[in-house]
Formats: sequence, structure tokens, C-alpha cells
Amino acid sequence: MRRMAVLSIAALSACSAPGGPYPSLQPRAAEVIDPRVPVVRPINDRPVTLALASRLSTLVDDAASGDAMFDRAAAEAERLASAAGAPQSEGWIAAEEALTAAIAARKPTATALGDIDALAATMLQAQQGLAPNDLAAIKRAQAEVGALDSRQSARIDAVQKQLGL
Repeated sequence: MRRMAVLSIAALSACSAPGGPYPSLQPRAAEVIDPRVPVVRPINDRPVTLALASRLSTLVDDAASGDAMFDRAAAEAERLASAAGAPQSEGWIAAEEALTAAIAARKPTATALGDIDALAATMLQAQQGLAPNDLAAIKRAQAEVGALDSRQSARIDAVQKQLGL
């Protein structure tokens, strides 16, 4: 028993051996920085890349011109759907064909929206990030074309509902 007590005292004394300078318990320089302090300005505060702005403008213009085509096709589908007879009748089939044409007329908008996303993904991968102004320009283009897409989708859904599809 006495031997066990001596061994445990020897083992505990090994933990308290002097080993050099102990680290300070004062806060380190990084711990002094308040994480709630806002960043004064982004690191990369350059203007939007000219090539990106041009490409986004072209895609938004493509979507807008496609929207004009869609409006004509959707108006025809809405007109025929309001006059359509019973399902499978000639008037109903004509309205369904017009609806198909309206859905096909959405292609420029859907393509532009996909191209904007692909452009952003390609830039993100190539540059390992996006500059804040480039990201803002991409988000604006996505929002503008996305609004067209949502409006077109709502019109298509309304005609489909009217036709009982």
C-alpha cells in the first residue's frame, strides 16, 4: 500500500516538472478583433467586367425579344382556350396546339436564364470566386429574366387550367 502511495506521488510530481516558459493567458491579437465590426469595403471593389456586362445585356435583350414572341403566342392560346369546347373537341384541340406553341415560345427566356446561370458558374469556377460588382450584375440579370419566366409560367398555367390539363 505504501508502495502505491509513493508511485502515485512520483507520477503526479512528473506532471509538475518545469518545462520552460508557459503561454500567456492574455488575449491574442486575433481574439481582440470584434467579429461584429462591418467590413469597410470589399477586397475586390472593381467595376463590372465589360465583357460580362455586354454578355448579360445581350442575354436580357434576347429574353425580352422572346417575351414579345411569347406574348403573341400566349394571347392566341388564351383566346382559343376561352372559346374551346369540350375536351377532345376541335376547338379544344386547336387551343391545346396554341398552348404548345406558347410553351415553345418560352424557349428564348428559358435559354437566357440558363445561360446566365452557366455564365456565373463558369466564372465562379474559373476565378475561384466572383467580384461583388460582377455578382450584383449577374443577380440583376437573373432577377429580370426570372421575372419574365415567372410571368410566362403563370400565363401557361392559367391556360392549362382553363383547358383542364
